[in-house]
Amino acid sequence: MRKLAFSNEKYVELQSKHIKERIKQFDNKLYLEFGGKLFDDHHASRVLPGFQPDSKLKMLLELKQDAEIVIVINANDIEKNKMRGDLGITYDEEVLRLIDAYHSVGLYVGSVTITRYENQPSAKLFIEKLEKLNIKVFKHYPINGYPHDIEKIVSKEGFGQNDYIETTKPLVVITAPGPGSGKMATCLSQLYHEYVRGVKAGYAKFETFPIWNIPLKHPVNLAYEAATADLNDINMIDPFHLEAYQETTVNYNRDVEIFPVLEATFKKIMGTCPYKSPTDMGVNMAGKCIIDDEVAKQASCDEIIRRYYQAKLDYKRGRVQQSAISKIESIMTSLDLKTSDRHCVAPALQIEQETQEPGFAFELNDGKIITGKTTDLLGCASAALLNSLKYLAGIDDDVLLIAPEVIEPVSKLKTDILKNKNPRLHTDEVLLALSISATHSENAKKALAVIHELEYAQAHSSVILSDVDNEVLRKLKIQFTCEAKFEASKLYHK
Repeated sequence: MRKLAFSNEKYVELQSKHIKERIKQFDNKLYLEFGGKLFDDHHASRVLPGFQPDSKLKMLLELKQDAEIVIVINANDIEKNKMRGDLGITYDEEVLRLIDAYHSVGLYVGSVTITRYENQPSAKLFIEKLEKLNIKVFKHYPINGYPHDIEKIVSKEGFGQNDYIETTKPLVVITAPGPGSGKMATCLSQLYHEYVRGVKAGYAKFETFPIWNIPLKHPVNLAYEAATADLNDINMIDPFHLEAYQETTVNYNRDVEIFPVLEATFKKIMGTCPYKSPTDMGVNMAGKCIIDDEVAKQASCDEIIRRYYQAKLDYKRGRVQQSAISKIESIMTSLDLKTSDRHCVAPALQIEQETQEPGFAFELNDGKIITGKTTDLLGCASAALLNSLKYLAGIDDDVLLIAPEVIEPVSKLKTDILKNKNPRLHTDEVLLALSISATHSENAKKALAVIHELEYAQAHSSVILSDVDNEVLRKLKIQFTCEAKFEASKLYHK
């Protein structure tokens, strides 16, 4: 049974209430810069067990009568085909996916705003595509001297050149497919236009991490640093909040560094700054919903080790610099963490050492270690998956869940007809074969019935897994890592 560290119910209630209170502080118009992922925040769910990946979405649904969403995307990201790494789709595709997702739960998407627009060819095509889909599109342009030249920015030649985004709801959620999209600049531009129109609108920022009201070096906050090691985000005490209120709170370097500029911008637009610190701008209530601090600490330490393995993998693939690995190593040292603290690592490596073939190991939720080795017909992840299901279903280890006469035709199909070099079944193929076997095998049926118990299990592979195995493990909500090495020595891997 997984221990919980976080009350999701309390969070949804507190968070929606707090945002409603913030709306009332202004002229019933609040622009909320929404950082992080709105409906699939898996990092938060890993470091705060009990936090549901769609918690923020549920919170917004409490406000949906008063809320509309504006999605912003940087024109340069469209031009560069920037990818969302966890989904393998471009930012412009992600905009369409987000719109569909919001509409499916009844949230109103008012428009899309293209930021830093300079007639980039791909951005123009994307605008045409959106307009054909009857989606309103607004354009914002680069401003020379942004964000420091306040006089230029807060003028007709600055924010004044941007389209005014037409909105109809008291709460306008500004979100994006990823970082660097221009959410803050969009909020500030809207404040300028609202005040020109006589509407005394407000601004607030919603970021889950770092959590402002837990210690600076709390593992939950250090896990955020590990997650953003490639961006070199640094958690720090908010000096403005400490000076104003004699209260120690946590923020991160970019918000602290930009606050004097934001303060000056607010004063130029509004005549006064409604906030005394970056922490004041935030509306995050997550810290008030932690119900077991020790469980949160342990979960965060586990996440930091997983991030270390991910950074090594990303470095191998040329996605991050060595500095990202070094930063996470420093975090691990500060918490006295070692890779051996991840209990599924050593058994996977031991399998490889003994067999000279890739090995895989699960640590199930009851602490049981289950391994899998590479065979003629099964990859190591597939073997470990079947072994784990047998254990969870109480089936003897020597029982075959899938008969060889079922596996062999699939292997022949892969090699003889589809011309794959690898005859071994991937995890998706194993699950399909198991499903077919369940029509006539009671054991296979029992194994399928317990597959949900793999959720939140830990796993490690001695080699880099295939894309299809990665995807299956992700969908099963298994938290897995791998060594940063390919099974085969070649230049192209897919």
